[in-house]
Amino acid sequence: MIGGSMMAKRVISGLALLAAMIGPATAAMSAPIVMSETEVQAPALPPILNARERAATENRILAARLDTIIPAIMREQGVDLWLMVAREYFEEPVVASMLDAENMHARRRTILIFHDPGNGKPIERLTVSRYGLGGLFAPAWDPSKQPDQWQAVADLIAARDPAKIAVNTSDLYQFADGMTLSQYEKFTGALPAPLRSRIVSGETLAIRWLETRTPAEMEIYPSVLRTAHAIIAEAFSRAVITPGVTTAEQVQWWYRDRLLQLGLEPWFHPSVAIQRAGAKGMLEGDEVIQPGDLLWTDFGINYLRLSTDTQHLAYVLKPGERDAPAGLRQGLANSNRVQDILRRQFAVGRSGNAALASARAEAVAAGLDPSIYTHPIGLHGHGAGPSIGFWDNQNADPRGSGVINANTAWSIELTTYAAVPEWGGQRVDFRSEENAFFDGKTVRFIDGRQTEITLIPSGQ
Repeated sequence: MIGGSMMAKRVISGLALLAAMIGPATAAMSAPIVMSETEVQAPALPPILNARERAATENRILAARLDTIIPAIMREQGVDLWLMVAREYFEEPVVASMLDAENMHARRRTILIFHDPGNGKPIERLTVSRYGLGGLFAPAWDPSKQPDQWQAVADLIAARDPAKIAVNTSDLYQFADGMTLSQYEKFTGALPAPLRSRIVSGETLAIRWLETRTPAEMEIYPSVLRTAHAIIAEAFSRAVITPGVTTAEQVQWWYRDRLLQLGLEPWFHPSVAIQRAGAKGMLEGDEVIQPGDLLWTDFGINYLRLSTDTQHLAYVLKPGERDAPAGLRQGLANSNRVQDILRRQFAVGRSGNAALASARAEAVAAGLDPSIYTHPIGLHGHGAGPSIGFWDNQNADPRGSGVINANTAWSIELTTYAAVPEWGGQRVDFRSEENAFFDGKTVRFIDGRQTEITLIPSGQ
């Protein structure tokens, strides 16, 4: 992984160019939601784009990403040729993210090549395949002249004589391990022997491509998050939950049905669980939701190629109650405090492990009982980039050794534990997860964060 101020300046420069190139995503989002610290309670559902509007938005953003991010990261890494291979229904993560909205899958074998000719010339974007890719990659293979696709690749590379040939191989990061053994053997078998020694891992290129968020993406990301927040607000309401009747599992499947109605997709099956005075741990499945329960949900969608990942809490009021018990409210406040502590640890070039250690030390010194398991988010829910802790490992981890970069999005995921006096001192788990953007200086929530427990009336 790479870090340092020079790298950040180069990427920011490229993204500034992107901001000038791309305007509002679509007329339906002409009044974009602005990032804020506090989440709107029970927000209205933003307009959902139709298929054609979604495709236009995705293609416009993808074209600009290719124009700006690719030159920046290839020159950062000193790589002059980057090759990727995907096969139909077996697309590697990077190639999948580079397909336009009409080309949903690789066709037969799709080979993408980026080549930097140097001297400030534009990056070549080539595809050695039978089919074009939305005009984003120039066709570079005529099967009638050279029927052997791998030989066509070898000839193309030999003609450009690159110093470094990056292919996506990585033992640590799944996002950067897209070159399969069979395709690697075919590729190297056709490549002239002197060029084989120039093959390097494209690990950092893959991570930087996937983790970097552009101004155009950040223009629409708040609306994507607002969509998820609105659906959660609906789930945690009397429109969905009837205390004494509705089960945790029924709310989970309500989410799935609601997304089908809206033409949206989850990237994981939603979670709903219950904490209850006198009950141990999380109650799930066919457990009926009752007055006095603390509800938890974990819910995420992928919309316009951007993912959300949110955990919220709700309390089912007992008859006569007007608010959640003070001990529960303090528990959420504790988690909000750890969020702020963690956000202060973000710095360009700092490793995820270093951020974790600093945040935990400060939180523990403040008398809190935290567990931090924050991860990047963006094109994938559990996105490319360094992790900051894991729920089952609060110590340094190889996956947290990479550095934090500017223009990246994060799922600030964590919990704190606290004894709740109103529940007889029972230890309660206050899980929280909100999505945020790091601009290189500060971490801001994309559509606010939950600071008050959602209240669900127990009566009509």
